Amino acid sequence: MSENTPANGKTPVDFWFDPLCPWAWMTSRWMLEVEKVRDVEVRWHVMSLAVLNEDKLDELPEEYRDLLENQAWGPVRVVVAARQLHGDAVVGPLYTALGTRFHNNDEGLTRETVVAALKDVGLPADLADHADSDQYDTELRASHKEGIDKVGEEVGTPVIAVPGADGEQVAFFGPVVTPAPKGEEAAKLWDGTLLVASVPGFYEIKRTRTQGPIFD
Repeated sequence: MSENTPANGKTPVDFWFDPLCPWAWMTSRWMLEVEKVRDVEVRWHVMSLAVLNEDKLDELPEEYRDLLENQAWGPVRVVVAARQLHGDAVVGPLYTALGTRFHNNDEGLTRETVVAALKDVGLPADLADHADSDQYDTELRASHKEGIDKVGEEVGTPVIAVPGADGEQVAFFGPVVTPAPKGEEAAKLWDGTLLVASVPGFYEIKRTRTQGPIFD
């Protein structure tokens, strides 16, 4: 997961996601729009809400705790297994297939949904078996840790890392936005992200969310 510019000369953007997170899904759809209007290339990485919260489960609402304990491990494990067995290039398309079915289509976090998403991108259905396997948990945790190490503690998903003032990457949680901006609006938000990343002392802008994710 190098910070170096890709061979095609495009600006690299590293993006950490958990397929379950609707806000990460919104931000990821924005980044796909940015790829259309700016010379950037997104490199997709897994982070895990289950790993992020595993030491504070007792502090969480029961419904969210149940989600993390019983459903959150499966999708990220499948994505990591797909990456290990089929390469980096499958991660973005598989995330799109999973997210479309989880969020836009509201198909539920089931094995059947995961299998359907795998088939959408031409991957073997038996990758779904990894949802219940810890075979690649070391790699999952390493990917998660890389994102968190860049952005710091007390954040969630998504995490993006973009070029800063000195060429080194600067990582942020977010941007949290709904619906996902398109066209010139997507470009303006991207340009603003680069602008704040260019200020060494910039850390945070935030306001209370008054609207849920709008899937379109």
